Amino acid sequence: MNFNEDPHRRLNILTGEWVKVSPHRTKRPWNGQVEKLPLDKLPKHDPLCYLCPGNSRAGGLTNPEYKGTYVFDNDFMAILPDTPAGSYDKGLLQAKSERGLCRVICFSPRHDLTLALMSREEVESVVELWIDQYDELGAMDFINHVQIFENRGAVMGCSNPHPHGQIWAEEAVPHLPALALAKQKEYLSKNISCMMCDYLEQERADGSRIVFENDGFTVLTPFWAVWPYEVMILPRRHMGSMLEMSGDEKSDLADAVRRIGIRYDNLFHTRFPYSMGIHQNPTDGADYPENHFHFHYYPPLLRSATVRKFMVGYELLAMAQRDITAEQAAETLRRLSDVHFSREDDESDE
Repeated sequence: MNFNEDPHRRLNILTGEWVKVSPHRTKRPWNGQVEKLPLDKLPKHDPLCYLCPGNSRAGGLTNPEYKGTYVFDNDFMAILPDTPAGSYDKGLLQAKSERGLCRVICFSPRHDLTLALMSREEVESVVELWIDQYDELGAMDFINHVQIFENRGAVMGCSNPHPHGQIWAEEAVPHLPALALAKQKEYLSKNISCMMCDYLEQERADGSRIVFENDGFTVLTPFWAVWPYEVMILPRRHMGSMLEMSGDEKSDLADAVRRIGIRYDNLFHTRFPYSMGIHQNPTDGADYPENHFHFHYYPPLLRSATVRKFMVGYELLAMAQRDITAEQAAETLRRLSDVHFSREDDESDE
């Protein structure tokens, strides 16, 4: 099988689902837009932004004059801590109540920054806050799962460019993390080893899907990637959550998060949109020796800053499909610079 020529299917070992790969389609004619978009010049502080320091939020509260990271309860939570217990069971029609809470994390007081434009030390402060929030929320008696994520860019549903992410903490372990846990547990019982440790060993030996590495983490395009430039960040040693990281590993994670953000922006010279999330141990007090924590990045852009992949038609009705292979995507990202395109002149002057 020639991965770069022949249509084929690839198995997602974390979900058990298959993705169709059609590499020959990259040869078809393309007459769409490919030009670069001008990069918006954002102010350091926007008086109309509800996330900037000192400004009023949509819910009527006022942000403090924070100088670093800042976290607060979402003014419009999707799940609520005081939801009464209840269930509905009418045969094929079933529902259960769900308790939880949502928070917003501001990565920086600067309105014009992103994780890619922050220093490694500044991103490390974000990593520390992720760890603190996972620990604090997970200790609540009714919280069994803490989902930390970032939606970046209007195309991913983010209405505010201020650098921020979200946390949804809830009673039940959501479907996708639960599915990945089940697959990892099944593998551990059969092989007496961690699935993602073994997977990472294979990827590092192959090398074709590795984007870059540092001492603590590997950034790669997963073999089963669906989105054009999808990546995962995996710790090099087995860990179930970020609570297990050493000081050096926290710094290495900040380095990985910053560098993949820079490479994404450099790809099409734009503020690259994506959804990013962290999968780590549930917080129900049980042991999860099978789980290997990791980051997922799902970016939609395909050929330029204005051309993106849509999950429609066949993808919605049959199965996920992609044209460029994981190997091609990784090679493209691997070739990109670790210097942000907007700061290349600054670097050359030093």
